[in-house]
Amino acid sequence: MSPGTSVEVATAVPTNVVYTAVVQVSGGRGGTARSLTGSLRVELTRPAQRGPDATGTDPEELFAAGYAACFDSALAIAARQVDVRPGPTAVTASVSLGQTEAGRYAIAVLLEVSAPQCPQADLERAVAVADQMCPYSNALRGNTPVTIQVDGHR
Repeated sequence: MSPGTSVEVATAVPTNVVYTAVVQVSGGRGGTARSLTGSLRVELTRPAQRGPDATGTDPEELFAAGYAACFDSALAIAARQVDVRPGPTAVTASVSLGQTEAGRYAIAVLLEVSAPQCPQADLERAVAVADQMCPYSNALRGNTPVTIQVDGHR
C-alpha cells in the first residue's frame, strides 16, 4: 500500500461520531503508546516477555480494560431500560491471544459480569441488552468468540 492509501473494511460505519480516540504506537508490541491528548502514555511489553520484572502492559490488557469499561457502562444503561436495579456491578474481561488451526493469530474474550445484589434472572436480562448495546460487543460479534458469564444473586 502506498502512503496515504486507505482501505475501507467496516460494514457498519457510525453516522454520528461522538468521540474519536487517537493513539500512536511506535515500536509495536515492545514500544510505546501515546494518545493525542497526552493523557495516555504507556510502555508496551510483549506477552512472551511478561514476568516478575516486566514493566509496561500489552495490547490485550489495554483491550480488556476498554471492553470491560464499555460493557459496564452499557450495563448501567441497559439496566435502566429494562427496569433492573443491579446494585454495584463489576465486569472482568479476559482477553486470550493464540493461534488458529490455520496458524493466524486471534483473540477470544471472556466477560465475567458480577452484581451480587441483583437477582440472577434480572441481571441476565440486563446483560443481554447491554451486549446488544456495547460497541465492543458489536465490533466483535461474528468475528471473535466472546463468552459472557453472569453472576447475580441466586
